[in-house]
Amino acid sequence: MSAETGPDMTDGSDEHVRRVRLPADRRTPAAARALVRSVLAEADLEELLNEALLLTTELSTNAVEHARTELDIEVAADGTGLTVTVSDFAVGPVDELVVGVRNDTEDITEVAERGRGLLLVDHFASRWGTTYLPTGKGVWFRLDRLGAVPPTRPAAVAEAHAPLNGAGGQGDEAEHGAPSAAAMSELMQTSPDPYAEDPLPEFATGLVTRLAEMVGAAGGVVRLDRGDGQGTQVLGRYGRQPRNDNELIRVPLAVHRPYAGELELDAAPSAYARPLAVLAAERLSLHLENDRLRRADVRRSAWLTFLAEASELLAQSLDVELTMALIPQLVVPRLGQWCAVHTTDEWGRLRLAASSHADESVLPHLHKVLQETGPESIQARLREASRSASQVPLGAPMEGFAVPLIARGQRLGTLAVGRHQRHRHDPDEVSVLEDVARRAALAIENARIHAERRRVAQTLQQSLLPPVLPVVEGIGFAAEYVPTGDDAEVGGDFYDVLPLPDGRWLVVIGDVSGKGVQAAAVTGLVRDVIRVLAGDGKPLPEVLGRLNETLVERGGGRYCTLAMAAVEPGRGGQLDVALHLAGHDRPVLLRGGGGATFVGTGGTALGLLDSIATPTAEVPLGPGDALIFYTDGVTERRRGRELFGTERLRDAAAPLAGYSADVVAARLRATAIGFSVEAPRDDIALLVLRNDAL
Repeated sequence: MSAETGPDMTDGSDEHVRRVRLPADRRTPAAARALVRSVLAEADLEELLNEALLLTTELSTNAVEHARTELDIEVAADGTGLTVTVSDFAVGPVDELVVGVRNDTEDITEVAERGRGLLLVDHFASRWGTTYLPTGKGVWFRLDRLGAVPPTRPAAVAEAHAPLNGAGGQGDEAEHGAPSAAAMSELMQTSPDPYAEDPLPEFATGLVTRLAEMVGAAGGVVRLDRGDGQGTQVLGRYGRQPRNDNELIRVPLAVHRPYAGELELDAAPSAYARPLAVLAAERLSLHLENDRLRRADVRRSAWLTFLAEASELLAQSLDVELTMALIPQLVVPRLGQWCAVHTTDEWGRLRLAASSHADESVLPHLHKVLQETGPESIQARLREASRSASQVPLGAPMEGFAVPLIARGQRLGTLAVGRHQRHRHDPDEVSVLEDVARRAALAIENARIHAERRRVAQTLQQSLLPPVLPVVEGIGFAAEYVPTGDDAEVGGDFYDVLPLPDGRWLVVIGDVSGKGVQAAAVTGLVRDVIRVLAGDGKPLPEVLGRLNETLVERGGGRYCTLAMAAVEPGRGGQLDVALHLAGHDRPVLLRGGGGATFVGTGGTALGLLDSIATPTAEVPLGPGDALIFYTDGVTERRRGRELFGTERLRDAAAPLAGYSADVVAARLRATAIGFSVEAPRDDIALLVLRNDAL
């Protein structure tokens, strides 16, 4: 430390000196205060404790915040007072970090502008100044005992470092009510109640009250606009309403958007009124920034929850119209006064698909405005948003903005949202709306894809089943088909009834393993092969053998079970049935006079082995008798771990003796479906052959 710029200290034996190096973190000010407190206790200088601790806190905090290097703290006490020096190791211009000794011509507000923390040093220290070393720089202050004679110093140095307010900071300003160290500490250390639900109003009121009492202000007020559409609100008030004149002290709050506010003080001009108002405003701004960040974090968490819930709701529906109707309900009123979804048709024109308004009585007017055409109409803006694939503002009379609906590179339409009643959309809301538009577009596209898959599946499934069953005198045919719960999937179950060249009728029901397009392809192949071979008059065993060869040669791991019956009118109104089973469940024989039994002999499924066995069973059907064919979708229908089973099917069929084929098929279908509340996991096919002879 140079003798010309450093503090003067005596050489007496009663001098107490402590030096320590501290890291640049938040614990350093506390450690520095502990060092000063111990030295004051050793030197019996407790009368300087309040001022010494306050100034030490300011210098160490300032060095930690700005220099961000290690700090050297030197504390020296003698019989006349205390000297504290805080040095750092930062490089660069010294005026960026500290303020040098002020002369009498320099206004205190200039000091406040360059380093408001040193305002306290200037007020309370007997002398203070700066030190300049090759390794860094520092600030020192001297506190003298009241009435003590300061050490002898060179005249030049004494003039440069003359006390500003008298010994111990009790000069002219003190005579005019300058703030005390206790009051200054109370002002700087006050903080909001951490357990209060909304501590800021009480904190702002307490802060402006203490500030007004320190500078003798007649009144003060803190105003804040949180940017939430509520406008400027009074956060804290003291005394009378500040006058609107030139003597009013106005300090803007250092907060980020959307927050904005100011502190107003009705105080007489003084050297300390504005700097202290600035200090109080900065302290209040710090807590307001914490409040803004906390609210923003809560709000973003709420937006994330909202987006997750919106995604879940949109994903639950695979119906296009329902999905589009749901979108405006998600947006209004949380994200806007009104919302309209337009979709693009095959000619590229926008069509209103769904809309909503916070005030339902305004909905007809909204529809009218949305239908208007012209270069400045909302319709024109919507076309621009769809064409440019970017956000477009909407003008009067329905102010808002529109975003495109784009999914997988396809432009599906637009999402238009009206502004809130009290304020415009903030950036967070715009981002959320754009995210909603992306999710909505994807949900619409998924619903469209599912609708197309469902249409294709239904068309393909219908092509595998006969459109109608033939009407034959003396023979009743009836069928029921229930697709799997996924109506966009094609099943492998099929049935058919066709005439044979010899005058008989062929009844077929089968089940190809698996589902989907590949199973449908095999089903179509099986059905066509049977029709071609049977139509050529081939015997049924040969038809089954040739079909087995075809499936084995085709490969692919697909197999098929079949029940095939040739029906021929016999004597006395009897029907003679030649039944062949290829791995299929035995049909139920329902007697017209009552009773139900299983008939037929099991055989080998088709497509698994090179050779198969399909024994023939002769089943005579008397008048009123019926033969019930079914697929495993009936018997394997589940209710928890319980299966519907063949026995339950037989028992359900027994009471239906004497009913027509249509009634029997419909009743068994209802019984199987009603067995479980779940959607069918497999296709259900029922085919009833009945002897309707009188």
